[in-house]
Amino acid sequence: MSASMRILLASSNPGKLREYRELASGSEFEIDLLPNFRDLPPFEESAPTFAENGAGKALHYSRFTDEVVLADDSGLVVPALGGAPGVHSARYAGPGATDTDCVRKLLREMEGKVGDERRARFVCVVAVARRGCALAVVSDSAEGVLAKEPRGINGFGYDPVFCFPDLGCSYAECSPQEKNRHSHRGKAFRKVCELIMP
Repeated sequence: MSASMRILLASSNPGKLREYRELASGSEFEIDLLPNFRDLPPFEESAPTFAENGAGKALHYSRFTDEVVLADDSGLVVPALGGAPGVHSARYAGPGATDTDCVRKLLREMEGKVGDERRARFVCVVAVARRGCALAVVSDSAEGVLAKEPRGINGFGYDPVFCFPDLGCSYAECSPQEKNRHSHRGKAFRKVCELIMP
C-alpha cells in the first residue's frame, strides 16, 4: 500500500463522512465517499448484530471498486430498553424517520426512568474490505447516560441526548475534537488505522 491511502466510505450519511474526515485528519488516510453510492445495489442491513451488518456492508460495496472500502454499523444500546434501539438505531422511529424523530421516540420510551436506568452505550463496528475480501473488522464502544431533553447543536443522530460523564456534556455540546477522542467511532477507527497502516 502507498504512503498515502484513500479509503472509500460506503455511506450516504453526511454526518458520518464529516466525522471520518475529521478522524483521518493528519493521518496517512484520506476519506472520500464511494462514487455513485446511491446508484449501487443496496446492502440490506437485516442482520441482528452490528458486526454482521458492518462487515457485510463493507464486503458488498467493495465489489464495486478496486479501492479500499470502509463501512460501519453503529448505534445506541440502552439496557433498560432491552438493548433497543440497537441495530435499528437509524430506523427506530420507522422508515424515513429523521434523527429528531428517533430522538423523540427514545425520550418517550425513557420517560420515568432514573439513575442507572438511563445508562446507555454507543457501539461501533468498523469493517474495511477490498475486492470482496475483509482486511479488518473491529469494534469499540462508549459508555454514557441519556439526558432528559436534547442538549447542544453539534453532531448527528442521538448525540444531543447522549451525555458523556467524563466530559460533563452531551456529544452535541462537545467540540468535534473532544467527541472524536472519546467516541465509539473514534476509538474503532483508530484501531482500524493501526491494522491497515500503509
